[in-house]
Amino acid sequence: MIYGIGTDICDVRRIRASLERHGDRFAERVLSDAELAVWRARAARWPERGVRYLATRFSAKEAFSKAIGLGMRMPMTWRACEVGSLPSGQPVIVLHGALQQWFEARALTVHLSVTDESDYAASFCVVEKLASGA
Repeated sequence: MIYGIGTDICDVRRIRASLERHGDRFAERVLSDAELAVWRARAARWPERGVRYLATRFSAKEAFSKAIGLGMRMPMTWRACEVGSLPSGQPVIVLHGALQQWFEARALTVHLSVTDESDYAASFCVVEKLASGA
C-alpha cells in the first residue's frame, strides 16, 4: 500500500549560488559524511559534477521528506537521510538514527528515482507500507 509520494525539482544554479555564498558549510549541512566524501572527490575532479551531485541529493531528500509526510521536521533531517547507490547504480535511501527508527517502526520501504539536466535536478519518491503477515 502506498504510504506517500514525493517529487522535487531543484534549480542547479540555485545550489551553485548557495555554494558560492556559503562554501562547504552548505554541503556539510545537507550531506551525510559518506555523501560529503563523494561530493568532495567529484568536485575536486570537476566542480560542475560536484554541484550536480549536491543538487540531486538535495532534491532526493526533499522528495523523500514529502513522501513520508514530515517535510523537514524531526526526525527528518538532511544528514539523517542519505542517498546511496546499489552496485547497479540504482539510487537508494539510507536512513540513520531517529529517522531510521521512525521509518522502521511504521514498516515502510522506499523507491527513489533521481535525474539531472544542465540546469535542473529532479527526484521522485514512493514510500510503501509493507504488508503485515503473509
